[in-house]
Amino acid sequence: MDAGTWSAVDEFVQGTIVPDDEALAAALAASEEAGLPPIQVSPPQGKLLNLLARSIGSASILEFGTLGGYSTIWLGQALAAGGRLITLEADARYAKGRGEADVDAWEGCYDAALKLMRRKELFDESTVSRVVTNKYIHTPQGVFEMKYFFHSGIASTYGESVSSVTIKQRIRKIVEEENPKRPLSDSKIVKILEGEGLMLARRTIAKYREELRIPPSNQRKNLYTSPFAN
Repeated sequence: MDAGTWSAVDEFVQGTIVPDDEALAAALAASEEAGLPPIQVSPPQGKLLNLLARSIGSASILEFGTLGGYSTIWLGQALAAGGRLITLEADARYAKGRGEADVDAWEGCYDAALKLMRRKELFDESTVSRVVTNKYIHTPQGVFEMKYFFHSGIASTYGESVSSVTIKQRIRKIVEEENPKRPLSDSKIVKILEGEGLMLARRTIAKYREELRIPPSNQRKNLYTSPFAN
């Protein structure tokens, strides 16, 4: 079918089985006012999401891509009393557009995803793994496999787990800022991270360093420069 036929079918379905809803209309109006891109699901698609969630008796729903909250409302209306819905948005501009706190979504998404997985009463780790397998997300930093954001966690002294991705980023930063003529050993990096409340074994640091393709300290010293220097 051509685009015109598809649009006609959508309009027919919308007029037949999609009732007027004040909350949904308000979400669309707010999205338009905030200048969000018009990429939300269509009303028939929202109705389909709602029916699918109802058909399996969903008690917990995990949504990736909140945008203006239009699809979130459809899914939320499908939950029975006491049901729970979590929605994640990778683009901080969209969150800001909804009037929420302007947070750095990119830097925080690793740990947010980890905390979500830790909440066993909501979603088992294997469930999340199945959901994100072979799925991709387009972010301001590029396109990533969604499973990239779900990693194991490391305990901290302040009571919360920190994702391995976040720790690798910190190790990279430490090496970038070290004195190239006096590079830090893995043991010294352990001490630095301990001072920041992160408890890791030296062998774990060595493993992460190797995964980041950072040479050991003796090789970095021979180079007389940071491996990240231009």
